[in-house]
Amino acid sequence: MSVPIPRSKVVDLYFMEHRAKVLDIAAFLDRHDRAAVDSNEEDFRMTALRTAIEILLDGQGDRARRIQESFSDHSTEPIEKAAMQGALGAIRKS
Repeated sequence: MSVPIPRSKVVDLYFMEHRAKVLDIAAFLDRHDRAAVDSNEEDFRMTALRTAIEILLDGQGDRARRIQESFSDHSTEPIEKAAMQGALGAIRKS
């Protein structure tokens, strides 16, 4: 059975990497805010990203699973024909 490493060691090992990722997200949000508004509705992907950020900050565990599920399509019925080839990274909720 393995023993978990101390929290201080986790911070020592991974803080700088994740600090950079947070700054990258902040820069993306700043670019989005500065961009010209081309629609009265928020893009569903931005809504999904904001939901993911709320999950990050809610203080509950299992964040990676919950965020992945928030981005995922949970429908069980197949669609007749895909509108495009590829993925959008988040589900458009009706």
